[in-house]
Amino acid sequence: MPVYDYKCSEHGLFYELASMEDHAKPACCPECQTLSPRVIIMSPALFEMPKEKKQAMEKNEKAQHEPQHSTVDSRAENAEMLKSGCGCEHKKRASNLMYTAEGNKMFPSMRPWMISH
Repeated sequence: MPVYDYKCSEHGLFYELASMEDHAKPACCPECQTLSPRVIIMSPALFEMPKEKKQAMEKNEKAQHEPQHSTVDSRAENAEMLKSGCGCEHKKRASNLMYTAEGNKMFPSMRPWMISH
C-alpha cells in the first residue's frame, strides 16, 4: 500500500497508508480524529530548477508523442541548435575507394576477398 500525504487544518501534515482504491478519500488526523483531505506536495527541487531546464522539460513533454518538423518558423531555432552542437565529435572516415581503368570499384588495403557490387 502506498503512503499518502494529508493535511489537517489544525495540526498540519501527516502521512497514512491507504489502498490505491481509497487514494481520494480523506483520512482521520492522528491527533484530533477529524477528516483531513489528501494533498500533493511538490518537491522543492522543482521550484528551484533553472528556467532553461524547465523550458527544456516542457518542450520534451510536448514533443513526446509527435515528431518535430522543420518549418520556416523553426529554422532559426534549429540553426541555433546546430551551431551549439551536441558535444559529440562526428568525424567522417576517409574512403579508400578507388576505381580501376575499366571502371570497377577497388578497395586497396581493405578486404580483398570481398566482391564489389
